[in-house]
Amino acid sequence: MVRNPRNSKSAVVATGVASLALILTGCNSAVTDVTPTETPTQVVVDPNAVPASTVGLHIEGVEGGAWASAPFGALRLWDNGTAWSQIELAKGEFKWDNIEGSLENAESKGLTDIMLVLGTTPDWAGKELNDSDYPQPGAASAPKNLSDWDDWVTEVVTRYKGRFSSYQIWNEANLVNFYNGTPQEMAEMTKRAYDIIKAIDPEALVIAPSPSLRLSKAFERFYPAYLEELGKLGWPVDVFAIHTYPTADGDPVDRGALVTLAQDTITAAGAPDLPLWDTELNYGLAGPGDLPRVEITGAQAAGFVVRTYIDDLRLGVDRSYWYIWSLRPYDLLGVQAFPGSDGEQGFFAVNAWMTGATFDGCTESGDAVVCNFSRTGGAETWVVAWAQSGEVAYTTPENSALVCDPLANCQEAAGGSEITLTEVPVRVYLQ
Repeated sequence: MVRNPRNSKSAVVATGVASLALILTGCNSAVTDVTPTETPTQVVVDPNAVPASTVGLHIEGVEGGAWASAPFGALRLWDNGTAWSQIELAKGEFKWDNIEGSLENAESKGLTDIMLVLGTTPDWAGKELNDSDYPQPGAASAPKNLSDWDDWVTEVVTRYKGRFSSYQIWNEANLVNFYNGTPQEMAEMTKRAYDIIKAIDPEALVIAPSPSLRLSKAFERFYPAYLEELGKLGWPVDVFAIHTYPTADGDPVDRGALVTLAQDTITAAGAPDLPLWDTELNYGLAGPGDLPRVEITGAQAAGFVVRTYIDDLRLGVDRSYWYIWSLRPYDLLGVQAFPGSDGEQGFFAVNAWMTGATFDGCTESGDAVVCNFSRTGGAETWVVAWAQSGEVAYTTPENSALVCDPLANCQEAAGGSEITLTEVPVRVYLQ
């Protein structure tokens, strides 16, 4: 997507109403009920637990010290003034400030899972300059000389060896305002970067370019051809990537259809079984065509966040990076994520409902989706349920005690209670 120009700068449910108050104060804040003991107990990490890195973010102003107040586990640098075109201002002349600031900020918070997007092309290295290029003229061009690309990748990976956990080749390479070269050129750049990165920092992951799927013709024009060329070079990536912004009036169901489209395309290309990351998404963005932006608020906004990340578990997406944590409302986006926003509460719900828990699968019956989670070897269990569309009648399990939405609106619900599921997911606490 073309961004607005800015300064690049769960609780265990105990029997009885008294214990419910504890839950109501912490439904979305990842509070874990712990009974004090005189002797500290050893924390056992479930190897099957959903890792924090499943939830990725972009952060507006991270290079200048901004940080999200909601929990997340992985950071992608994009729209932070950290692209090649914004760092190597002339051949061999680098302005590292924004990368340095981003890394120092993230590392000071204890976060080490950080992705750098290697593109875009500086004007001095491009084949052509177009005013429509993002973020500046020439940025969408393939380099005139691939040796300049090699030098850039070598320089940045050598300088930051061990500090970036992953490098993504390009952003939305199927859209001409981000990349107007050929699929073959992009595959060659991928191979060259892969070889350089693995020689210098073999632990770092190489992430394939991320096509945007909302414009189907642009996807079909570029991505299958890119995969064909990449296959000829031996599949030199560790992770495939996509961007699943649905149309302005789309919802998580529409986003899921885009995920399936990408998976089918990758499979049809004969690609190896590699992880799939959604490296940028949101909802309600204007377009395609004349579709206006849709503002998504309240429990629906928080619910879209929750459904996105639980959908990842059931659809086979290993992680997703939400665009974007901002300091104030960001008019481009349908779901806002800033301090005090409803979207922020969605991330607290994800953290409490999913992160660190064992995912025990989902069942679908008509439009109802019911997903099962547990902790501590099954000592704590709960379900998250919603309707894919409309409303669906649902009977709570026999051992249910409490039902909460992502904004921590809770009500008691004994086993066998009849409730109505909507598109806003609810967590059913079991005892």
